[in-house]
Amino acid sequence: MQVSAAAATGAMAGSSQPRDPQDGDAGLSLPGILHFIQYEWSRFQAEKYRWEAERDELRAQVAFLQGERKGQENMKQDLVRRIKMLEYALKQERAKHQKLKSGTDQTSGEKKPETEAEPNSEPTNQMPWKEGRQLLRKYLEEVGYSDTILDMRSKRIRSLLGRNSPEANGPPPSEPPAEPEPHGGGESLLNAGEPMTTDLDPEDDDDEDDSEDALGEFDFLASGEEGEGAGEARISGDGRELGMEARNVQHCREEFKKTWNPRFTLRSHFDAIRALTFHPIQAVLLSGSEDGTLKLWNLNKAMHSKKNAALDVEPIYTFRAHSGAVLSLAMGEEGESCFSGGLDSTVRGWKIPDLNVDPYDNYDPGVESSVLSGHEDAVWGLAYSSSLKRLASCSADGTVRIWDPHNSSPCVSVFNKEKEHGTPTSVAFVNSDPSQVVVSFDVGETLLYDLNTEQSIMVLENQAKDGSELINRVVSHPTQPISITAHENRTIRFLDNKTGKVIHSMVAHLDAVTCLATDPKGTYLISGSHDCSVRLWMLDNRTCVQEITAHRKKHDEAIHDVAFHPSQPFIASAGADALAKIFV
Repeated sequence: MQVSAAAATGAMAGSSQPRDPQDGDAGLSLPGILHFIQYEWSRFQAEKYRWEAERDELRAQVAFLQGERKGQENMKQDLVRRIKMLEYALKQERAKHQKLKSGTDQTSGEKKPETEAEPNSEPTNQMPWKEGRQLLRKYLEEVGYSDTILDMRSKRIRSLLGRNSPEANGPPPSEPPAEPEPHGGGESLLNAGEPMTTDLDPEDDDDEDDSEDALGEFDFLASGEEGEGAGEARISGDGRELGMEARNVQHCREEFKKTWNPRFTLRSHFDAIRALTFHPIQAVLLSGSEDGTLKLWNLNKAMHSKKNAALDVEPIYTFRAHSGAVLSLAMGEEGESCFSGGLDSTVRGWKIPDLNVDPYDNYDPGVESSVLSGHEDAVWGLAYSSSLKRLASCSADGTVRIWDPHNSSPCVSVFNKEKEHGTPTSVAFVNSDPSQVVVSFDVGETLLYDLNTEQSIMVLENQAKDGSELINRVVSHPTQPISITAHENRTIRFLDNKTGKVIHSMVAHLDAVTCLATDPKGTYLISGSHDCSVRLWMLDNRTCVQEITAHRKKHDEAIHDVAFHPSQPFIASAGADALAKIFV
């Protein structure tokens, strides 16, 4: 009994000593196993998200390249067809000219010295040449290939154009046409229609060879000025006028050499970004999203992204009060306040916080300065007039309201109470006359309202055949009494506020045009579309000088808004992919 008790005591003492861990026994406790599983799961999820992001980027690149390739092929076929038509017309004109010249020689009975014949035949020789030249120039401008768009393409295209000296114009009609150079005006004109790449299919070589001869005859259009003087200088061989003309064209080309490139990417929203507006002075952007928030971005606080060359910017402040998607934005005077309209039918006023605020500070409810109630449905559009200190809003309830945000009774006037013109989709103050607002409607109408009389002034002309051309956006020209509308049928229209007539209408995108913006100087117009592209237009001649593909489609939607900075060289675009892009 004593032996067994001693053995038991020894066994208990031995069991109380710490046991050396054996191989494979470490960490097999339940908490350790759970920790390991959670760690591995989080690692796999992070790798999955990275892989999905890379996959989406590659898919977007593939789609972009396929679209560019398809557009390149369609543009080339269209250009070859048009060029052959122009070549035929030019040959007809030259045949008439040669026939007229031979008839004149036969009636004269003998050949006159060149110095005597030239003054008498110059007026006759000039007219067919100048008429044909102006006609061909008009055709090329209708296609959209002006001097500006030829210069605003890729670096390779610009280098090709640089090899064409302005003095290397086509010969007068009395001389045979020169052989086109391999990299002359013909190739540069044909390749100008290609946004990114200039390589063509090998099977297209025959068409390219056929078109080069015709294109070589259009070199005289590259730097010529319209009018009598240019034709006379070219026919009489006046080198001084030709040199001055070339210098003027070169100066104009230098002004439009600037191309806009992506600089910042704003990634913090969780859903599609519906609206953008810039601070009037600072490099600051305000965005509104379907995630129900507004975010303030200081572009001076940027960091390098690991994924691409663009810089990432984190928001410095997030505004929260809307109970649904934020659909519209407007910046107040001097950038001290802003306004937002939402799906919750409210218009909310906000104070802009200090631009150096710590983004991790607690949220201050005091930034919401006012709530403008009155609309009964989603607020689609907002516009603010600094000169009148008035805010305009349009809603899906059919009304257009004018507000005095600083008044205790803020609603000043209401238009379209009975929905007599349909549902408004966009509103803007007329820059040339701030006492007027222009409103677009879903039935395709555009109206001018007078704020003093609270009456409609004019219904601008509508070219819709069935009255169902939805207008997505209306903006006012910065300096002229012109309204510009963006349509669901891919067109942009320019309307005269004085006569109500359509000045110009053009098919501007491959899908619905969703948004427009003009720069304060009245030089550029930018448009955004569901075809994923942002296009830059010259307002004076309404030609496209640059196309940027910046966003991916989501549920058949791509770009919701674009904006120009009032005082700094920034362009912004907002997409359904929850990203905002800044271009400089």
